[in-house]
Amino acid sequence: MAILKSDKNPYLLSQAGTPLNDVEEGGLNLGQVGAALRRRVLLIGAFTAIVATAAAWQAKSEPPIYQGEFEILTKPVTGESKAIANIPQTLGSSPVAPPASENEVETTIKVLSSPRILNSVVEKLQTKYPTLEYESFVNNLDIKSEEKDILTVGYVAPEKQKVSDVLNELAQAYLEYSLEERQEDINQAIAFVQERITKGGLRQRVQQLQDKLRTLRSLNNLIEPAQKAEQISEQIEKLTQQQLENRVEYDRMLAAFQELQKELAQQPGERAGNSILSENSRYERILDQIQQVDIEIKTQSATFTDSNPTMQTLREKKANLIPLLNIEEQRVQKEFQNRIQTLQAANISLSDKLEQLNAYLRNLATVTRDYENIQRELKIATEGLNQFLTKQQALEIEKSQKLQPWKLLDPQLTKVEKPKATSPSTANNLVLGGTLGLLLGIGAALLVDKLSNVFYTSKELKETTRLPLLGVVPFSKQLAVSAKQDEQSTGASQTARAAFSEFEIFRSLYTNILLLGSDIPIRSLVVSSATPKDGKTTVAIQLALAAAAMGQKVLLVDANLRFPTIHRRVGLMNIQGLTDVISSELEWGNVIERSPLEHNLYVMAAGPIPPDSTRLLASKKMQDLMNELHSTFDLVIYDTTAIVGFADANLLAANTNGVMLVAGLGKLKRTTFAQALEEIQISGTPILGLVANKSKESTPTSQSNYQQYHKLSAEIVANDDVIESKNSSETSKIKLP
Repeated sequence: MAILKSDKNPYLLSQAGTPLNDVEEGGLNLGQVGAALRRRVLLIGAFTAIVATAAAWQAKSEPPIYQGEFEILTKPVTGESKAIANIPQTLGSSPVAPPASENEVETTIKVLSSPRILNSVVEKLQTKYPTLEYESFVNNLDIKSEEKDILTVGYVAPEKQKVSDVLNELAQAYLEYSLEERQEDINQAIAFVQERITKGGLRQRVQQLQDKLRTLRSLNNLIEPAQKAEQISEQIEKLTQQQLENRVEYDRMLAAFQELQKELAQQPGERAGNSILSENSRYERILDQIQQVDIEIKTQSATFTDSNPTMQTLREKKANLIPLLNIEEQRVQKEFQNRIQTLQAANISLSDKLEQLNAYLRNLATVTRDYENIQRELKIATEGLNQFLTKQQALEIEKSQKLQPWKLLDPQLTKVEKPKATSPSTANNLVLGGTLGLLLGIGAALLVDKLSNVFYTSKELKETTRLPLLGVVPFSKQLAVSAKQDEQSTGASQTARAAFSEFEIFRSLYTNILLLGSDIPIRSLVVSSATPKDGKTTVAIQLALAAAAMGQKVLLVDANLRFPTIHRRVGLMNIQGLTDVISSELEWGNVIERSPLEHNLYVMAAGPIPPDSTRLLASKKMQDLMNELHSTFDLVIYDTTAIVGFADANLLAANTNGVMLVAGLGKLKRTTFAQALEEIQISGTPILGLVANKSKESTPTSQSNYQQYHKLSAEIVANDDVIESKNSSETSKIKLP
């Protein structure tokens, strides 16, 4: 009997509209941000405390300092510079002024902060301040550019006069540097241009390339290689077409010749009327004469005997015509053979011509490449020569000019801004440090939480996947420790039933599964997860116990043939199981055992671990077994391997009412879960819904009610026992309200 799937409960990902990409997509969700901050509150507090403490300590430890600065224009605009800038290829347009790009401004600042300029400044200042060192001098110097073409030079020190002296020396050094750099640039440029032109390097290069181009044309007897290549390509195309037509004619003639051979092998009377020989008029005339003679022989034979002279004359006439017919046949064959040989010779000739032209075209491609390279080099060399000639003229004009170097915005150095004392505020630093630390902590917390890329709450799981959430299982130390012990244990052990409140959650989970199958009941399902550590086996066992406790005849099948654990979790042996049923003729009823935990719960262990579990689970025998179990039990639960990396769960789910995915909150990676959903979507496996396991959210109202009800029930039972013990001698017992 085939397993019927409900049209209502199984959710195919394509039908449910699950956005697999949404598992990795992020958005601004204030609830999620708040939860992330609560999870990382210690990290935020640590950042805030460290940064605030460091800022306060720095404010207290630093003594008051003095600061001063001056501004210098690195690209002065004058009438002379404007005039030179109009001349092409001059250095005057941007000789020593800092360029507009940010990288070049940084380069200029780095040069001004280098020992090349500052060493002389430090040496002059050391005559007045002997304790001044180069390292401390550089650390207190600040050069920046807030506006285009303007540098701001600042210096800080504990002494007012020292700041003023340093700024004066720096201003003078930078002005001298600008003048020296300008003169040096112009002189170097003139020397370089003259050397390149006077020695004839550029001219020689242009002449050599022109001679090389002329030689290439002469050796290959061409003017434009590209035009020649186009002509050769056209010839190749024409010859290829001719070769194709010749080949078609050759095949046609060869087929006709073969057909002629077949006809000649037949008797003249047996040959078809539309034969090849019938197209030959001479052959047809001779054949007609032979046929007329045959007719006359048959006609005369009715009157005369064979010895009659008339009959003998007719037979002699026929005998004379047959050699003529043979001669004509040979002539036709010879014509066909000559035509075929002619076509073969033409084909060989065309092939030789094509091979020669293709070889010439390949050689022409090399010549064309060399030709283009020479032309490109010649163009570059010619342009370079023209530029250097223009540059030489421009430099000669610029050399005769006296362009001004950098300028101070305040020409009188004595009017440089007076240094002013600054005193850091401990309170301000503490507030700023605390604010900065808080922001850094929040950023670090969000970054760490984002990089963790895991599901923390059932709400995130449901909103991300858009699949039905069948239940939320809170984190239980009892179940976690028990599962871990069972996985590490080598002998049989018995796992205790979940606590009352937790067990009620699994009853609610089973109820939700029943409601999914309102049209067709859920009779079998697969319990799986994205990863092996999501608690799917624990959920499968507790769900089976809950369904059995509700009066259902439940079979729990350990289909995890790679790492079976259910037999240890329910206190059974794994001597025979699913593997034996599939791989041998063993009846499935002989391997099923009743669970010691619940009367209505039956367990089929995995059995020996097979070398290829996927082949067993995909077998026809496994499908037949699942159909029998589906019709025998009220509910069949299959515990399988994880989805990612294994095909076992998808193979089994295809023969059940669907798969129930268990997601372990707090550890399950979003990307891993997305991969699992993608594999399910590819396989077309129906999904019943999700179970959020190991939830550390606040206790749901229903679970709190279960706990209160369980506590109240325990108190009532205890009171009943006390009252019965006190009134055991009385004939009537007190009845509790």
